[in-house]
Amino acid sequence: MIIEGGCGTVPSTLDSDEGIMYKYEIEGGFPIKGTVRASGNKNAALPCIAATLLTREAVVLRNIPDIEDVHVMFDILRSLGAAVEQLGPNEWRVEARGGLASEVPAGQAGRIRAAILFAGPLLARTGKVTLAPPGGDVIGRRRLDTHFLALEELGAKVEIDKNYTFTAPRLAGTDIFLDEASVTATENAIMSAALAKGTTILRNAASEPHVQDLCRLINAMGGKVSGIGSNILSIEGAEHLHGAEFAIGPDFMEIGSFIGLAAVTRGELTLENVVPNDLRMMRIAYAKLGIRWEIEGSTLHVPAGQAMAVNPDFGGQIPKIDDAPWPGFPPDLTSIITVIATQVEGTVLVHEKMFESRMFFVDKLIGMGARIVLCDPHRAVVSGPAKLNGSTLVSPDVRAGMAMVIAAMCAKGRSTIHNVYQIERGYEHLTERLTRLGARITRLQDTGSRGS
Repeated sequence: MIIEGGCGTVPSTLDSDEGIMYKYEIEGGFPIKGTVRASGNKNAALPCIAATLLTREAVVLRNIPDIEDVHVMFDILRSLGAAVEQLGPNEWRVEARGGLASEVPAGQAGRIRAAILFAGPLLARTGKVTLAPPGGDVIGRRRLDTHFLALEELGAKVEIDKNYTFTAPRLAGTDIFLDEASVTATENAIMSAALAKGTTILRNAASEPHVQDLCRLINAMGGKVSGIGSNILSIEGAEHLHGAEFAIGPDFMEIGSFIGLAAVTRGELTLENVVPNDLRMMRIAYAKLGIRWEIEGSTLHVPAGQAMAVNPDFGGQIPKIDDAPWPGFPPDLTSIITVIATQVEGTVLVHEKMFESRMFFVDKLIGMGARIVLCDPHRAVVSGPAKLNGSTLVSPDVRAGMAMVIAAMCAKGRSTIHNVYQIERGYEHLTERLTRLGARITRLQDTGSRGS
C-alpha cells in the first residue's frame, strides 16, 4: 500500500495490518546533516480528529502527520459514520452529520490508547458511548479514572464491565478539579464541556501545546474556551458548533528526538517549523548535557561540534533530569535523553516519574555497551561517553523505539530493530527523512526472528 505524504511517497505502516511486519537495518557511525521540516504534533492531531464529532459541519485539519495512529483514528471516525476525505498531503476533511453510531468497535479501540478521546465528543453528540478498553504503549499503569470522574462531574453515568459505557441525555457545566493533570482526560473534559449546558471550570488541567491546539480548534468552531495555556480553563457550553479549518502545530517530541540524533552522531541539522516557546524546558535539560542550538524565527539550527559534556549542578553535584507535567520536561523525551546521556562525558541521573515501566528498555542499551545503573523502575544513573556496538533490538513503544534508532545510529556496526510498527505510530516517514539526512537506514520486510 502506498500513502502520499508531505515527505513524498513511501510504503505505509498500514501494511503491518495486513500481516506484514517491518524491521530497520541501521549502519551506525554516520553523522546526519541537512534540513528537515518538523511534522505536525501527533498528540494534537489525535484529539483534534476526535473533536470533529462535535459538529455536523465539515472540519478541515491541516499539518496532520502521516502516521499509523492517525490512520487508526480516521478509521474509527469512518466506522462511527463520519465522512473522511484526504484532501492532500497532511490535509483531511471530516464531516460528521447525523446518524452517528455510539459504539467504538473493540478491534479498533484496542489498537490505540487515544480511542478514549472519542468518549467525550461522542457522548456530547449522541448521549451514549460504549468503548472497549483502549490499547497503546505498554509503559506501565495508565489509569483512566480521571476520565470517568470528569465525565461523571458533567452529569454522565459511567458503567464499567468488560466495556466502558457512558450515558447522559445532556451534559451540564460545572466546576471540576481533576485528580491529576492528565492530558487525555483534560481533552475529554474540554470536548464534553464544549456542548454542555452552562459553563465548566476545569482546574488542575493539563496545559501542553497539544491541549492548547485542541482548545484553539474548538474556538475556531465557535466554542468559547478561555485560560488556554494555564491549568484553569473556562469552557462555555454551546448548543452547537460549526465547521472550521485548523492547522496543527509542530511536534516538539519529534524536534527533541532530531536534536538528540544530530548531537550524538556529531552531525549538523536545521529544523524548520518549530515553536520556540515549546522548547524552553527542553533547552534547559539538553544544556545539562552540553547540547545547544540556535533559533531564528521558526527555524532551529543544531551546529556541529557540541560540547557533549555534563554540566554539574552548583557545588559540583551530579545533575538530575526529571520529567513533569507541562511546562516541565516532557516524559516522552526521557527515553531519548537517556540515550543522549550515554554519549556525553560525565554522569547524570534521569528520573522518569510518571510511568513505572518506561525505563526498562535501558537493558538493551546496556547490552550495546552503555554504562547505566537502573536504580529502580523510575531512575537511571548514566555515565558516559560509552562506545555502543550494533545489536538486535525490539521496539517496545514509540519513544523507546526512537531512542533505539538514535542509539543504533551512533553505534559501531550494524543494528537490527524489530517491531518498528511501534516507532512508525509516532514518527512520519522516518526512514525516508533520515536517509535524506545521510543516515544508513533501510526498512525491510521482517520475516525472521523478533530478537529479544
